[in-house]
Amino acid sequence: MNTSQPVLVVGTTADYIDWIRQAAPGRALFLTDPAIRQAAREPEPKPGEELLCALTDASRACDALAAHLRRYHLTPAGVACFDCESMELAATLAQELDLPYPSLTSIRQCRDKFLSKTIWQQHGVSCPPMRLIRAAEEAEEFQRQTGGPIVLKPLAGSGSELVFHCTSQVDCGPAFRAIIDGLQDRKGDRLYADSEPLALAENCIHGQEYSCDFILETGQVKVIRLTRKIPAPAGPFGTTRGYILVDALPDPVANGKLADLLRSGAEALGLSRALCMADFMVCGADIVLLEMTPRAGGDCLPFLLRRARQLDMLLLSLDFAGQAPIRIEKDQDQIPHVGLRLHARGSGVLRDIDASALLADSRLREIHLLRQLGHQVRMPPEDYNSWYLGHIIFQPSPDLDLASQCHELADRLRVTIN
Repeated sequence: MNTSQPVLVVGTTADYIDWIRQAAPGRALFLTDPAIRQAAREPEPKPGEELLCALTDASRACDALAAHLRRYHLTPAGVACFDCESMELAATLAQELDLPYPSLTSIRQCRDKFLSKTIWQQHGVSCPPMRLIRAAEEAEEFQRQTGGPIVLKPLAGSGSELVFHCTSQVDCGPAFRAIIDGLQDRKGDRLYADSEPLALAENCIHGQEYSCDFILETGQVKVIRLTRKIPAPAGPFGTTRGYILVDALPDPVANGKLADLLRSGAEALGLSRALCMADFMVCGADIVLLEMTPRAGGDCLPFLLRRARQLDMLLLSLDFAGQAPIRIEKDQDQIPHVGLRLHARGSGVLRDIDASALLADSRLREIHLLRQLGHQVRMPPEDYNSWYLGHIIFQPSPDLDLASQCHELADRLRVTIN
């Protein structure tokens, strides 16, 4: 790809920037929040490679980008985004530059969990029964009507943040108030900046949760990555302890059922050409779609794919954005790998972190620790980010229980917090 025609990467993190710069020098122009660069430990890009700009004002970002492109004689080949909170800005910039990217309308329909499921229900796409909740009494009524556990969550956000499992009407009031209070505390967070003081109630779907990355183009779906989620035994409801790469969904799910569901779900949300991630439940022979967004999966997933499949999802995202040819070769003899997330077990200041026992384990393939000594840990529901310490990639022993191996390996990281 011509370095004078880089892909514009909107609003990503310093570690992703460094990853891309090392793997493919000159292939990207980064539009970065100044706070991200100020806190970064990674090397700073060259002036022409990065534009520092507040990402909260789309008009100013457009003007600053136009001036930067003129100054350095750059013509973007495409637009890519890895963070949910920056996708609306990416859509606006893509429209200004006349480059392919999901529309602002489709981005908003994907990001609003009530709106996306309303659209799916209207189009007959399998998803959990749900209701918009404006008061605790409405959550209690929904739980009473369903007769079983429900899940309460914000309309925006990701992962397990401010997500609560309510097994009875008694649980609903405290959970709803925790969501409303949490949204108020997060008004300065771009992920929740426009969130109304509302919640979404869903039937709790029982089954095995999976996630995937896929490409939608010319009406066809190609699944790039399929992972089964390993639930955490403790912590907030819905917390994922890790991911194991799998080749296919279990029987009796029919061949092609997932691709059909992903295509129907994406097109219903207004997507026609996109690289997406999706979360879904497998319940016997049925698949229930939970969430979908037009970006590749993050967290430890890119590291897992790079180690296990020699597939760089960050560079693939740039290729897709720049409309370059994409080749995905699958090894017929793939070895199972797991991405295991490491969490703190209490609040306080990180005083010591000892990974020597982990490093000595023959199953370990990679370790990535994010925190330095002195890091302040605040536990959920106050903070869902600071308790995440990093992740490992390991090759599980086939003759041992996977959940037990995850527990054992996580315990090998010795952490002192007080």
